[in-house]
Amino acid sequence: MRAIAESSRPHISLRATLRSIADAALNGAQGNSGIIFAQFLHGVSREIQHESRLTTRAFGESVRRAVAYATKAILAPVEGTMITVIRDWAEAVYRERTETPDFEDLMTASLEEARRSLVETTAKLEVLARAGVVDAGAKGFVDFLEGIHQFIKKGRLGRRQAAPPDVDWAPEPVRAPAMDKPLDYRYCTEALLSGQGLDPEAVRDVVGHFGKSAVVAGSDERVRIHVHTNAPAELVQELRGLGEIVQIKVDDIRRQYDAAHRPKSKIAIITDSSCDLPPEVFDERQIHLIPLIVTIGGQQYLDKLTISPDRFAELLRAPGPRPTTAIPPLQTIQNTLAYLAAHYESLIVITMSEKLTGVYSLCRTVADSLPGRKISVLNSRGLSATQGLLVARASEAALAGASHEDIVKSVEAWAARLRFFVDVESIESLVRSGRVSPMKGLIARALKIKPLIVIDGEGKAAEDGKSFSRRGNMAKILHKVERLAQAEKIWNYTIVHARNLARAEIYAERLTPIIGKPPAYILDVSPVVGVHVGLGAVGIAFLND
Repeated sequence: MRAIAESSRPHISLRATLRSIADAALNGAQGNSGIIFAQFLHGVSREIQHESRLTTRAFGESVRRAVAYATKAILAPVEGTMITVIRDWAEAVYRERTETPDFEDLMTASLEEARRSLVETTAKLEVLARAGVVDAGAKGFVDFLEGIHQFIKKGRLGRRQAAPPDVDWAPEPVRAPAMDKPLDYRYCTEALLSGQGLDPEAVRDVVGHFGKSAVVAGSDERVRIHVHTNAPAELVQELRGLGEIVQIKVDDIRRQYDAAHRPKSKIAIITDSSCDLPPEVFDERQIHLIPLIVTIGGQQYLDKLTISPDRFAELLRAPGPRPTTAIPPLQTIQNTLAYLAAHYESLIVITMSEKLTGVYSLCRTVADSLPGRKISVLNSRGLSATQGLLVARASEAALAGASHEDIVKSVEAWAARLRFFVDVESIESLVRSGRVSPMKGLIARALKIKPLIVIDGEGKAAEDGKSFSRRGNMAKILHKVERLAQAEKIWNYTIVHARNLARAEIYAERLTPIIGKPPAYILDVSPVVGVHVGLGAVGIAFLND
């Protein structure tokens, strides 16, 4: 509704006004209910004829035909949900269209039918009956009708009326099954496609193969999709061929459900997607993720969610505009922190170095905007594997029952003891990202110099030596680590790579006897980090005890 209020524009033509409202609803739609509602409005805008004055008869016929648009958008319609209430209300409007020429009388009569239908959703759907609630989307649609009725009757918008007596409503965004039943599909994925001559039917065919709760709505210019899936990256890859994806959102339903119903700690640990940890560690310790944005070939991807390491490497090798990275929209961070703050006693957010990105500052801003919530935003002074070591140790402490204050104090101390060495294949990506000046890049290319990159104590990328070969770089790194291991006890170390597992394994083989144990893990680097270090790079991260 906010999108409609802010983006739609009145026009001398009724049909054009309704089209503007429908477009705004589609652009701002959230969740499957929002998309169904937008498609219903799209149907109304298509079925209203070019009339200078709208009559109750024409309105009744239009909303009845528009129900088919909304129904078709749902790949597997379920009775007792929003579509049931829309259809019952539209039928009531259609029946009353010839009984009265007055819109106030029409809305009064049809609103009663919508309220009755809403109450009955509880009996039509087992999951709602068990919880004793009504469908949230259906409740939202009745609220919308209440507002229209209020405006027609009084000429102004007031506070919406309360829900029907003795009925509660089921809140979104998480509509999870019973606690003893695993979720079939993990990721709630939404996208908005834009272009000319889009084929909604082709989009429906693709989306229908990727999961359930699928909704596809729109026109030949804009199509919005919603689906619960286990493969958001593969879905996005398929959709790329059908239109330009101008909006993309992926919510981890399992992690949201865990936060609401079975948290392992009273403290939520949150990090951004530049943090490199194995997926099983994220899952076992219930670490929450804020995805950063990677743009390659003019297309946006959500780091770690809608782009795989293989696909990233393929796109990075392809000709085209240089890839870029960006922090997520403010709303994404607001939604994440507000949701988690409602389910945990406190939040600890550990971000990439503030010297490398603005995500730290943005998280601080959002945390400050949530008064009464205990939220600490910490600067890791690193990224990738070093950030992963910090997050792993912080989550370990949270699971062990450490206090919020003790974890914050420890993370700040640990951050000062991180070391990160990066052995790059080429200097090109560092130049493009601004980490190395074009002049230095030109000289390095001319002399075939291989720089050794480190993250310094302030969290900035810096050069810490150079060689004329990668063999020389490896020798330098091994020598530095040997001195480090002699001077200090190493708590743990990890190795990350940008599609160069063979070299990463050589490092592991050489480092194991020096440190006395193998690395905690060897892992593909996050695409958002890979953009800046380039394919072939290998990073070795240490946390001293």
